[in-house]
Amino acid sequence: MTTNDFLQIGALIAALIVLTPLLGRFCYSILTGRGAKVLRPFRILERLTYKICGIDADVEMGWKQYASALLLFNLGGFVVVYLLQMLQQFLPLNPQNLSAPSWHLAFNSAVSFVTNTNWQAYAGETTLSYLTQMVGLTVQNFVSAATGIAAMAALARGISRKTSGTLGNFWTDMTRSTIHILLPLAVIWTLILVGQGVVQNLEGYQSATTIEGKEQVLPMGLAASQIAIKQLGTNGGGYFNSNSTHPYENPTPISNWFEALAILMLPAALVYTFGLMVGSRKHAWVLYGVMMLMLIVLIGISAYAEFSNNSALGVAHLEGKETRFGIVNSIIWSNFTTVASNGSVNAMHSSLSPIAGGIAMFNIMLGEIIFGGVGAGMYGMILFVLLAVFLAGLMVGRTPEYFGKKIEALEMRWTTIPIILPSALILIGAAIACSTSAGLSSLANRGPHGLSEILYAFTSASGNNGSAFAGLNANTPFYNITLGLCMLLARFGVILPVLIVAGSLANKKSTPMTAGSFSTEGMTFGLILIATILIVGALTFFPVLALGPIIEHLLMLAGTTF
Repeated sequence: MTTNDFLQIGALIAALIVLTPLLGRFCYSILTGRGAKVLRPFRILERLTYKICGIDADVEMGWKQYASALLLFNLGGFVVVYLLQMLQQFLPLNPQNLSAPSWHLAFNSAVSFVTNTNWQAYAGETTLSYLTQMVGLTVQNFVSAATGIAAMAALARGISRKTSGTLGNFWTDMTRSTIHILLPLAVIWTLILVGQGVVQNLEGYQSATTIEGKEQVLPMGLAASQIAIKQLGTNGGGYFNSNSTHPYENPTPISNWFEALAILMLPAALVYTFGLMVGSRKHAWVLYGVMMLMLIVLIGISAYAEFSNNSALGVAHLEGKETRFGIVNSIIWSNFTTVASNGSVNAMHSSLSPIAGGIAMFNIMLGEIIFGGVGAGMYGMILFVLLAVFLAGLMVGRTPEYFGKKIEALEMRWTTIPIILPSALILIGAAIACSTSAGLSSLANRGPHGLSEILYAFTSASGNNGSAFAGLNANTPFYNITLGLCMLLARFGVILPVLIVAGSLANKKSTPMTAGSFSTEGMTFGLILIATILIVGALTFFPVLALGPIIEHLLMLAGTTF
């Protein structure tokens, strides 16, 4: 690696650190209703939304009402996206006269975008009309991200409130998150991307003659606006099939830098927002430090693997990398997109070295908690925090407490379920795929690399990430249905327990901290939290990773490739 490579990594990390408290305070002001009063044009839009939808923004909800509203809203989103796909040949803004996809692909895509996964088993430019992309997918990019922010805000209120039966109002949280946070940022990023040459129009596809005299079709569409929110909302779904490797989505080093920054900008800021909402900035910075330290270490391991020579080929790992941006930007992006539930790519993960590809997979397997998805990463991390607090309490012989709230059997039961569920979906799904002809029939590679293709697909779906290892044809009835079910269960099988825990904590009294209380604001707790995360991840996934990327790395050293 060169000095320039280190500077590129350092510039993005520094930008994240600087923006975190600034954007974090802004998000806090919006979620508490203070900043919304200042942003007058958006405040008018917010009030209009309440009026049209008949929402009373001041009515508080208990956890059951909050969860019911969240599930009902997302069910409605699924139905809309599914119908838009199945009826797109009869609807306007379809200049290419694209027909409906298969029912199982439409099911998978609708689930994917509603759950903030954005797994894509299709090529956008050849499958979906402008209307489907705009009204279906882009809208879900906003509201699925807002759903994550709302769930995070509800959990923060549950922790900070004392003997309260309410967690806020889902409709208010979602509306404010969409209108005041996501929409303004998306407008700014759209303008930046259009300025760099990202496509943004409603024209039909253009034909051009190459220097070889052959005709080439150039896809058009409203790419910039979807790319902006796909990155900011940690959605990741590409407007074009090759995602952010496509020059119409990511044409310059500047667009690449801003898109990479957007992936982690909001998830990082919401860590600080959470600290403000629970009344402890120190705790927020401990969590932030844990996430940032793990991210830097993971980038370092990936960089070491990628810049080492491929023993089988005798050269560095260049295949599948974006030559416009260099290997280091492929490394940065592969880690940014997998520690967040983003899923966009600017290089093919199947072309990463076995260790770097394994790191990308392991990032998701940890639960998407190293910053993670917008809102989702924060409430996912708090589940591990509660587990770490519980284990620390057992070690010192004290009743576990978190911000003065006792962590008892009910909280631990509903904490462990969402930690175990995605892991079970990954391993069980991959085992079924490896054991059936339907799962093996669309593999591009055999051996450990083929296992990695299957394992990555179920990891991505069950982690609500959406990136693909490539090589596996996932547009089959088997994968569309199984991965779709994994996405549904992993998203709402985590959010529902989080809201149950939030409701339980909100009802509890808060006891003052004493000298004997276990502090969650220091380095000791940070180290315990890191150990908890790694032990859970290592014990769960090391055996299957040993059969995939680890053995592939050892075979590569012996001169064998797959």
